[in-house]
Amino acid sequence: MAATHHVLLAGGSGLIGAALADRLRTEGHRVTRLVRRDTASADEVRWDARSLDPTVLEGVDAVINLSGATVGRIPWTTRYRRTLVSSRVEPTRALAEAIVAAATPPKVFISGSAVGFYGNRPGETVSDGSERGDGFFPDLVTAWEQASAIAAGATRVVNIRTAVVVAHGGGLAPIRILTKLGLGARFSTGEQYWPWIGLRDQVRAIIHLLDSELAGPVVLAGPTPATSFAVTYAYAREMGRPHRFVVPRFAIRLLGEAGQRLLLDDLRVLPRRLQADGFEWTTRTIDRAVAAIDPEDRAD
Repeated sequence: MAATHHVLLAGGSGLIGAALADRLRTEGHRVTRLVRRDTASADEVRWDARSLDPTVLEGVDAVINLSGATVGRIPWTTRYRRTLVSSRVEPTRALAEAIVAAATPPKVFISGSAVGFYGNRPGETVSDGSERGDGFFPDLVTAWEQASAIAAGATRVVNIRTAVVVAHGGGLAPIRILTKLGLGARFSTGEQYWPWIGLRDQVRAIIHLLDSELAGPVVLAGPTPATSFAVTYAYAREMGRPHRFVVPRFAIRLLGEAGQRLLLDDLRVLPRRLQADGFEWTTRTIDRAVAAIDPEDRAD
């Protein structure tokens, strides 16, 4: 049986963070959440996401950082681009600096990241060690991971390059809502690959990494890549709704860069390091991931 841990969790109110906190507690781990409001219970610590008193880390075995504003908000104005960066980089740097300054640093720092590091890669298959792409997403993820690297000399740092999470809420929520309304659609040709992972496996993978020896970038994605058509059609089939419309490329481009990056980028990514480390997925295909969605998922 794996050891139990005291986990300090930043970003615990989001879709992944809330599910992760619940699962950790169910498995017997102790969870302390960092919050940016008045504390409501003994297992919360208030912070401003720009600095953290290193004494908060006393007795902490692992720090998990899931901070960051949603990329699903459209449009990406200049101001919101700054928010996307600062909401990730500043908390990550603050946590990393606190780890370095701690009298007894935690054994592992698992810090959020994204498969957006690889950019738009049509016709390629990429994995954990592939080179970065070009553009805003790769720049954002690079800065995010560089902030976490501050702690690399004090603890094991893992950057979880996460795909879009398949859940009741999250980045695919608009697809689910439109499909429910009978507006299931293909986006452009539908041939572009959309990296995905089921919420349950996302949470299980993070917990797996607590006791792993992996460090550096680790892709968290489903083991069977799926095209955007396969994703949207899986929702329509599971919900018993039509899937007859097509959203043309020119219409998607009217949404600006956010629409193009989120809907048109082509990224076929494989989670090779996680698989080699012995992780077993509960939902290995997009069809099974959509079928397994829990309507009680938080943060819808």
